[in-house]
Amino acid sequence: MSLFLVTTGMALVMTLALGSIMIPLLHRLKFDQRVRSDGPARHLQKIGTPTMGGVMFLFGAMVAVAVATVLPGVSRIGWAEGLAVLLVALGFGAIGFLDDFLKIAYKRPLGLRAREKLAGQALIAVVLAALAVFVFGRGTELPVPFSGLLVPGGYTLELGWWLFLGFTVLVLLGTANAVNLTDGLDGLAAGLFVIAALSFAVIALVMGKTWVAVVLGALAGGCVGFLYFNYYPARVFMGDTGSLALGGSLAAAAVVTKSELFLLIIGGVFVIETLSVILQVISYQLIGRRIFRMSPLHHHFELVGWSETRVVNVFWTVGLVFALLGLAGIYSLG
Repeated sequence: MSLFLVTTGMALVMTLALGSIMIPLLHRLKFDQRVRSDGPARHLQKIGTPTMGGVMFLFGAMVAVAVATVLPGVSRIGWAEGLAVLLVALGFGAIGFLDDFLKIAYKRPLGLRAREKLAGQALIAVVLAALAVFVFGRGTELPVPFSGLLVPGGYTLELGWWLFLGFTVLVLLGTANAVNLTDGLDGLAAGLFVIAALSFAVIALVMGKTWVAVVLGALAGGCVGFLYFNYYPARVFMGDTGSLALGGSLAAAAVVTKSELFLLIIGGVFVIETLSVILQVISYQLIGRRIFRMSPLHHHFELVGWSETRVVNVFWTVGLVFALLGLAGIYSLG
């Protein structure tokens, strides 16, 4: 626990320190946020705010974890699993960085093509699945949330290798892009990630996977530091660089802790945001009408008159409720 707290604190301080350097640099490079013209009118004031700020907390977390590995008396048992989670975050972050860079520096509105982004993410997911099963000994079973209330030890679903592989790809791609969709208001995605990451850190600590918890703590600490600059009115946005990295790390942590189904509960707000987009598209395609004034869902509440801070604070509260509910559904993940 002490290593977890130290690493979390280091990442927080590092990110705060980087903010004073990175934000002016991003301004000078003109790495500015693009704002949707069909979105809430008050978002137009965000034009000119720098993006790609995810580099700040990713670098802070990476440095904090690196320092933690050389601290005297620290056990490196389970270090490889934590490293896998960190590398997934950095890999997804690299894809997001390239996407952001192409959008901004080369004025390509869509950045990377969708198939290019998904192919890169899927490749990382395949490598993680192989490591989890053949190196970390994770197995291919899925514990079912709350089933421990029905039978001692609860139920597990045995997928087998090929189904597990496909499921892992789905989990990583779905989670990363769900966090990306949620990153539409100042502080929203960063705050929800902190809640979810700390929840999975608890799961990791209970399972004895200290290094997974340390990496999640570093990323959460970095996001807390980032929120100093990102909460309304934001001075910097994380961009796809940050949102894809955060989603990838959550999914990777769920895979190595055998808690993928718990991710649906703990990350409930991310799930709802994604479903709002899916339902909006289906409704418009089938009957020509929209269910929400705008999707993802956080924009709907803005357009019905909620202030941006009210939406964020309510969504954070709902995210905390989902996290507690998910943790309550755990009986044994060992």
